Amino acid sequence: MDSRWRIAPADFEHPRLLHLLRFHLDAMRRSSPRDSVHALDISGLRGPGVTLFALWEDDTLLAMGALRTSNGFGEIKSMRTHPDHLGRGAGRAMLEHLIAEAARLACRRVSLETGSGAAFERALNLYRRRGFRNGAAFGGYEATDFNQFLHLDLAPG
Repeated sequence: MDSRWRIAPADFEHPRLLHLLRFHLDAMRRSSPRDSVHALDISGLRGPGVTLFALWEDDTLLAMGALRTSNGFGEIKSMRTHPDHLGRGAGRAMLEHLIAEAARLACRRVSLETGSGAAFERALNLYRRRGFRNGAAFGGYEATDFNQFLHLDLAPG
C-alpha cells in the first residue's frame, strides 16, 4: 500500500463518502437485475457486525469497503474504488485490509456475493488473483444465473 494512504473506519457524514456510496449503489442498480442488487445502503452499512472503511490520500477518498462478520465468518460488502483512481491499487489495498481485519477478528473464511458481466470483471479479477474461488451460496443468498459467490479460507490464527 502506498505510504501516503490511510485506511480508517468511515465517517458516514463525510460528503465524499456519501457521494461514493451513491455512485456505487447507482452502478449496482444499472448493472444488475432488480432482484439481484445486494449492495448495502447507509442503514445497512451501519448495521450490527458491519464496519465500513475508507481509504484516503490526504483529503481525497480513493476507495471504500465494508466487512460484515458473524460467527467466525466474514463477508465483503459494498467495495468500490472511486472511478478517478482506478488502476492505482486502491481496490487491492482495501481488499487486503478487509481480509486482515477478518483474520484479526478470527474469521475462518471470507466470502462475497457479486454479479456477472462486464461491469463486474475488474472486481472478479481482483478477487480471483487474491485467491478467492467460486463456490456455493451462503448467508441467505439464493443462487441465480446472474450472481456469483466467492470464498477465501483464512489460515487458523
